[in-house]
Amino acid sequence: MKPLQGKVAIVTGSGRGIGRATAVALAAAGAHVVINDLDEKPAAEASAAVQAAGGAAVAVLGSVASPEVAAALVEAAISSWGRLDIVVNNAGLTRDAMLHRMTDEQFSQVMDVVVRGSFNLTRAAASRWREDAKKEKVSGARVHRKIVNVSSISGIHGAVGNANYAAAKAALIGLTKASARELAPLLVNCNAVAPGIIDTRMTAARETNEAPGLGIPAEVRDKILARMPFGRIGVPEDVANAIVFLASPASDFITAQVLQIDGGMEFIDVVG
Repeated sequence: MKPLQGKVAIVTGSGRGIGRATAVALAAAGAHVVINDLDEKPAAEASAAVQAAGGAAVAVLGSVASPEVAAALVEAAISSWGRLDIVVNNAGLTRDAMLHRMTDEQFSQVMDVVVRGSFNLTRAAASRWREDAKKEKVSGARVHRKIVNVSSISGIHGAVGNANYAAAKAALIGLTKASARELAPLLVNCNAVAPGIIDTRMTAARETNEAPGLGIPAEVRDKILARMPFGRIGVPEDVANAIVFLASPASDFITAQVLQIDGGMEFIDVVG
């Protein structure tokens, strides 16, 4: 039997990159997945990938910065499969600038999606799970549910030129730990992963990036790659596999933890 057989997951920002890889990995482990993205095409492609991996998928478009979208994600899980077991708060974006040039809008955009969005969905899921837990307490059942927040090593160590992103990802770690304390009586495990440089369009060479305005300068990317202990940067599946573990019964006695998935990146000074 697959470790997540019959489970239902929500993965935000799952049209591309880490989110899509996570949705596919969860499906391969037996879960059904609610896909979320801003755009219809990547959401449809991710849904097809989930189905190819053996799971079922429904898609909800919109930003989780909106409480209504967060509520719709939970409702999609319940109306489609009658349950919700796993929440992966992955949605994010970058609006890089040096501190003295960063605008209020650049700061707020990142905080709204990463922090407010994760809070919105955590709150919506917790409201549902609180009612489920009351029924399970009466019946004597012990059912663990999982929240996995996708933070970043930037949220642990900081980074030049993305104070908004680092602040948001650090706040997400705080949300993880607070949620873990508050939701433990409901048997909800709350953990975070903190990826390093992962090969997505957010970290592709800016000069050749398919998404204008995203990515990092090619010379910076090359410098990081040359100094990585394992001789490569990460791929989305590296993160997805860790998320599947934290979403599975194998992690039932693990909560409030931050798992760095950086290939030893913290050992090097990526700026110098």
